[in-house]
Amino acid sequence: MKDQTRVLRDFSLLTDHDIYLYKEGNHFRLYDKLGAHLVEKEGLRGTQFAVWAPNAARVSVVGDFNQWNPGTHPLAPRWDQSGIWEGFIPNVGKGSLYKYHIVSNHNQYSVNKGDPFAFFWETPPRTASMVWDLEYPWGDEAWLKKQAQHNSLNAPQSIYEVHLGSWRRDPSNPARLLSYNEIATPLAEYIKEMGFTHVEFLPVMEHPFYGSWGYQTLGYFAPTSRYGSPQDLMYLIDYLHRNDIGVILDWVPSHFPTDEYGLGYFDGTHLYEHSDPRLGFHPDWRSAVFNYGRHEVRSYLISSAMFWLDKYHADALRVDAVASMLYLDYSRKEGEWIPNQYGGRENIEAINFLRRFNQMVYRDFPNTQMIAEESTAWPMVTKPIETGGLGFGMKWNMGWMHDTLEYFVKDCVYRKYHQGSLTFSAVYAFTENFILPLSHDEVVHGKGSLYNKMPGDPWQKRANLRLLLGYMYTHPGKKLLFMGGEFGQHAEWTHEHSLDWHLLDNPEHAGILTWVRDLNHLYRNEPALYETDFNGHGFEWIDYHDADNSVITYLRKNKAGDVLLAVACNFTPVPRGNYRMGVPVGGFWKEILNSDATCYGGSGQGNLGGVETSPQSFYGRFDHTLSVTLPPLGIVVFRKDLKSQAEQPPTTE
Repeated sequence: MKDQTRVLRDFSLLTDHDIYLYKEGNHFRLYDKLGAHLVEKEGLRGTQFAVWAPNAARVSVVGDFNQWNPGTHPLAPRWDQSGIWEGFIPNVGKGSLYKYHIVSNHNQYSVNKGDPFAFFWETPPRTASMVWDLEYPWGDEAWLKKQAQHNSLNAPQSIYEVHLGSWRRDPSNPARLLSYNEIATPLAEYIKEMGFTHVEFLPVMEHPFYGSWGYQTLGYFAPTSRYGSPQDLMYLIDYLHRNDIGVILDWVPSHFPTDEYGLGYFDGTHLYEHSDPRLGFHPDWRSAVFNYGRHEVRSYLISSAMFWLDKYHADALRVDAVASMLYLDYSRKEGEWIPNQYGGRENIEAINFLRRFNQMVYRDFPNTQMIAEESTAWPMVTKPIETGGLGFGMKWNMGWMHDTLEYFVKDCVYRKYHQGSLTFSAVYAFTENFILPLSHDEVVHGKGSLYNKMPGDPWQKRANLRLLLGYMYTHPGKKLLFMGGEFGQHAEWTHEHSLDWHLLDNPEHAGILTWVRDLNHLYRNEPALYETDFNGHGFEWIDYHDADNSVITYLRKNKAGDVLLAVACNFTPVPRGNYRMGVPVGGFWKEILNSDATCYGGSGQGNLGGVETSPQSFYGRFDHTLSVTLPPLGIVVFRKDLKSQAEQPPTTE
């Protein structure tokens, strides 16, 4: 026992420089230093433990290797006043269960806490951390070499949003969740066939309550064990990369759950969160709010972000609930929040944290993207920090989502009175680098599925859904669609069940799936639909005034300006023949997509492959006019290649 005690106190992974950076809030690879690490010391194999608990009187490691006895393996405080306790325990190996037993200097408080830096946890409702390694033979070198190209703001990004536990279940036992390994092949094959470029996973970080969908994160350095081990998640990401599919992970630095074994009141004080509930408690989610002004907390959170990009090869992080971080009065009534030092409602510490986070991530992982879920009109979210922005790469366009769905749920008879809801997004479309989200948030809590939001009979519901998706794919901005929307899932999403895949036995729903597949392939093959997403030169209205007919028409242009796409949307079930739309170039315009085609479940009304222009002025704006057929509740896309004369009207034999 004497030799073991000596080894416990004589070994450290932390250097003086580590401690200096940590205290400054500038250590962003803490996962290599704190937590539990398998090491060998003086011929002994075991685990090095280190935990930050500055207000503790005593800290020890308890686990299945010492019968959870707090007196067996005490840790020692470092001499440098960092508040870190550490020690090496021989013969504690991979798979060992453990917690930190903390006795506080305050109020005689004692508790068993999970490791804030644990790489693996027991499957909930069990709560112990687990000693683990992160060794994995990655095979995604080809993807990483082109990661910058795949994740570029000028590249096509069509994102399939997935909750792993409810995309598919074991068909022989629907209550059983598929593992990361089991889901890898079918998910990759499906995404590849459908033409999506990226998959976004609702948080895979460990969380105590399954019904939070991962947004009540407790393990900021561990994938949830509900679906397998860390290596199993690595395999899933690796497999997706080897199939040319990017991976986006939802990440939640805005709040955390208050379960006793987690971060809250960690050492008998409010260590990670603010002590004042007006700053440290979130009323919406009844969870704790991080203290972004504390150096060690900033290091913790930024290290977590770096961890998923470094150890798990993630291509992007989608940062949840940014608006709740930016405003001190977010979801709070008068008297429930504290103004900043200038008397304002802006959370200056959170703003500084977000800027520092983006600055450091893009410095170390320049080929990735940081995406903000920000639901207010906060300016310059995706603008450079040096110009006053927050420094994100992209932002969800919640305004587009809200206005568009508000328009689509209306009976077609009344849509002409709400044309502005549909067209307003073009006013601000290029003020930020936007992603257009039709996400999980829109198909839960009584909101209904996308299919059931649509008015009309079943035929009209399907046609409306195809029109909605076609409008999204041709509108400026990257694309995001939650699982089930691509085939017209009837039921509102629930995390407890698989998607209703049996609907694809119905030809009408299979037609919606085919439509989304073709939209994705068109989107990826037409630079006019993605190169200029964030540049107003790539979009031009043809006509947005025709509210009486509930029709809008617009142009999309590629970066070189030598390919034009003309898009026409008819938001009523009334087909419109000989509808005039202006175009800037004469000649034959090829019809390349029509949501009313019979293969998609439509009525088959269209333009027989394309239309020749007439030399007729269109309200003085264009010198050429197309006379087209607009199908009911349909969208049609025409293409003109200015480089080639290859596109000619079809000939009859």
